[in-house]
Amino acid sequence: MQSGLINKIAATSADVTDAQGLQHICPQGGAVYGDKGYCVNPAKITLKRKGCHNATIKKNNMKDKNRQKDRWLSSIRSPYERVFAHRNKKVRYRGLKKVQFQVGIRALVFNLKRLMVLGIERIALLPA
Repeated sequence: MQSGLINKIAATSADVTDAQGLQHICPQGGAVYGDKGYCVNPAKITLKRKGCHNATIKKNNMKDKNRQKDRWLSSIRSPYERVFAHRNKKVRYRGLKKVQFQVGIRALVFNLKRLMVLGIERIALLPA
């Protein structure tokens, strides 16, 4: 996510946890600043396979929990949490394809609103 724009989206069925769904949106390389749901094994395996640095907040019952580090990670994550705060957690439709379409349209609308705030006048859809 750069400039607060959404780069990738994925909608999964309700029986898939966030840690399992990370494989659909995880970047190649870089760091992933996730919440407590991403410090479990399925997410760790995905991050390692994609070559990402695991910068997730640890759960309270974990032995290597460092509260100061988690506070620092939270401060880095906070500007990007706005994207999820604006997201409506309820879906309007039934069926995965319809929900994927709804999520895609919401991400598109969010990005268009964000582009107006950033003051970008021209959008290059194809590389020059």
